[in-house]
Amino acid sequence: MYPSTAVRHLPKGVLIASLLITVSLLSAASAQAASLPTVSLALTPSSITVGGMLQSGAVNVLTTATGGKEPSPGLFLLKPGVNPAEVYALLASNKVGGDPNLLSKYGSIVFDGPAAPGKSSEAQTVLQPGEYVAVDAEGEKSSSWPHTSFTVTAAAAPAALPAAQATVRSIDFAFRGPGTLHDGELVRFENEGFLVHMDLAFPVKNRATAKLLIKALLAGKQKQVEKLVAGEPVNFAGPLSTGAFQQETITAKPGWYVQACFMETQDGRDHTMLGMERAIQIVK
Repeated sequence: MYPSTAVRHLPKGVLIASLLITVSLLSAASAQAASLPTVSLALTPSSITVGGMLQSGAVNVLTTATGGKEPSPGLFLLKPGVNPAEVYALLASNKVGGDPNLLSKYGSIVFDGPAAPGKSSEAQTVLQPGEYVAVDAEGEKSSSWPHTSFTVTAAAAPAALPAAQATVRSIDFAFRGPGTLHDGELVRFENEGFLVHMDLAFPVKNRATAKLLIKALLAGKQKQVEKLVAGEPVNFAGPLSTGAFQQETITAKPGWYVQACFMETQDGRDHTMLGMERAIQIVK
């Protein structure tokens, strides 16, 4: 959700389309995920449709995208008393893409999962009872984002998320958690900061290159960053509000990566310039 923020601050030449189309967290089916209630998100360039088991508790979010270049599904939980029309009006103002923290007045971004045109993708989260707005945040202008509203009812016996094998936390301004993730491992990504954060991972050739990339990100040297990145980034989690989380099975290619958050502070600095990056390794 809200890719326009990331677009302006990703290294030149690393397109957001590559980020979303080549997401490495696609269709990681497991017996645990299959046992959860499924919420379906169907995306087209002009619409987003929500279906499935719209009840509180743990859910497996299954996203399918038909057409479009940069599908970016997000679920937004409204505060009690907030009407979806208020959120639609904010989207129409074209301010959300520049600063998704503006949405905190109306509610929380509780899910921002992977998506790729022509493919299906899955991620797990927990939905609370309430009114929601679903958005496909494709493109720079939020006024053109397909959106819809839906209701999550209270389940008599809410499902529980399967236990994650590892947890990675975003804080203001750093990442916390294991420095080594395993292919096939169920990992939980959560935002424990006060601001909206995203969790991307850029592949690099080796550990030494990862250290150089971290220095370049801290210094805001985007040309150097472009030279050091060895492929398309992995999208662990798009922008999430404080307290939000989702979990996915790791299927990214083993190797060295640099985690980064490209959200922006109120004074215009990328979170990477405040120390929100670190080297991690994915192994078999």
